[in-house]
Amino acid sequence: MAHISKDTLSQTDSEYAIEFVTANNRITASIGGTIIAETDNAIIAHETHLPSTFYIPRDDFKPGILRRDDRRTFCPFKGTAVHWSVNLPGTTHPNAAWSYERPLRISQAIEGHVAFYNNIVDTWGGQDQDLDRLHPTGNRLATNSPLSDWAMRDAWLATTARELTAQLGDACARSNIPLMRLHVGVWTLHPQLVGTSYTWIRGQPEVEVAHTPRGMLQEESYLKSPERFVSEGLGGVRQRLDDDDPEFQFPIMQKLRDDGGTDYVAMPLWFSDGQIHTLTLTSDKPEGFSVAELGQIFDVTPVLSRLYEVHTLRDNTKVLLDTYLGPRTGERVLNGLTQRGDGEKIKALIWFCDLRDSTALADTLSQEIFLADLNQFFDGVAGAILDYGGEVLRFIGDAVLAIFPIDDTSSNEQRGNLSKVCYTAIEAVEEAQRRIAQTNEVRKANNQAPLNYGIGLHIGELTYGNIGTKERLEFTVIGAAANEAARIEGLCKELNIPVLLSETFASAFPEQLHSVGSFLLKGVQSEQEIFTLPKLRKE
Repeated sequence: MAHISKDTLSQTDSEYAIEFVTANNRITASIGGTIIAETDNAIIAHETHLPSTFYIPRDDFKPGILRRDDRRTFCPFKGTAVHWSVNLPGTTHPNAAWSYERPLRISQAIEGHVAFYNNIVDTWGGQDQDLDRLHPTGNRLATNSPLSDWAMRDAWLATTARELTAQLGDACARSNIPLMRLHVGVWTLHPQLVGTSYTWIRGQPEVEVAHTPRGMLQEESYLKSPERFVSEGLGGVRQRLDDDDPEFQFPIMQKLRDDGGTDYVAMPLWFSDGQIHTLTLTSDKPEGFSVAELGQIFDVTPVLSRLYEVHTLRDNTKVLLDTYLGPRTGERVLNGLTQRGDGEKIKALIWFCDLRDSTALADTLSQEIFLADLNQFFDGVAGAILDYGGEVLRFIGDAVLAIFPIDDTSSNEQRGNLSKVCYTAIEAVEEAQRRIAQTNEVRKANNQAPLNYGIGLHIGELTYGNIGTKERLEFTVIGAAANEAARIEGLCKELNIPVLLSETFASAFPEQLHSVGSFLLKGVQSEQEIFTLPKLRKE
């Protein structure tokens, strides 16, 4: 049996290794009694952890048996594999075989050869002995390294993806893997961001965290990146950075070369939902990564994929809860307040606002323009609420329900907190007015009608928790105080004043407010004096 190539860190049987040898005999491959290939030039691949595998020259297959599929996979030792369907009379086996059309240097022996998944070929003819006895490399286990020990015992203790990346880089260093730079890119669910990346650089104290805005996916920096190549299922990348005629010419590679990099690998991190994320490795060792060194990382990538998936799912969950429920409410749901009836009594400043004449806008404008108008209004009003620490609980059609919680402290402290919350809410009102005024200037220039609105502020006790059916819940506030805030806002249109404040708010606010009169609110037994800001009073 002829030896073709072997690459390992040492000559012991304890390191990750890959070896190619020629078969002694004529080899045939059969499926269901049909011979699909017959060759005198089979190559047997022996690789740590994997069963020994026949690679058969593509020219030695029966005509019409193989058909190219779209699937690609990546091996840091062999390169990007394309996949083939096997066509037999009456049946097709999709993605049943693979080949390396442009294998990496150490695996050039299998260029133009095809291998099969174990459950496809049912009969191999011609071999005179069992493949695992022929050469034991394929079934042997590499000894544990500091990297694999960390992955199996300690990696799960990392509380964030950033911490996991820092520990991964340090574990590689302890395993004597010549790693200059480690980069992990994951896709996220976020209204403004499409991805997050974590970059470990040897010698730097902190892992760099960067976010990818959604618009970046159309920019050249992404379109000409290994991350795009890998995440779109095109395989992986393995390339010497000191090669003057490289297969891949991504701009990041020139930068890494200028920084002293010699060898680069980009490989997929598969999540359980099938989405492909990216792990890239850069070495500055003159000879680059050896098979044994890369093998240590390759061994732990399934564990890393699941750990990064767990952190990404938690981050996505928090982002989605914050986005759809608000940070305060989202945190409560994330921490377990998920049953119907879960909740608490809180004291809060309640903000209710509404876009005026929205029905007329909806009737006269296209759906696209009307939704754009709504979002302009929400950007101005709800954006100001969020910027000043309020919590938007609901968008009710063209209305917004929000709260500014008041700390539950002693009576003297609570009065001070009340004043602070009132001041904060008024600052948010003034910011909302400024934003809407700017929006209306632009709308005027575009011959669009101005956005008119009403804002009602009130203070009271609320029930803050889960309501709804067993299958569909909403975490919100309910109570008489919330209804009163809505009734006060309703007076804005009647009085033609954009901002109205309850007498409860006025009693807690240290500065002078302008009374607009006393009114009987629907659902409230006695009249209530209503106020506005002095500069907004109706002349």
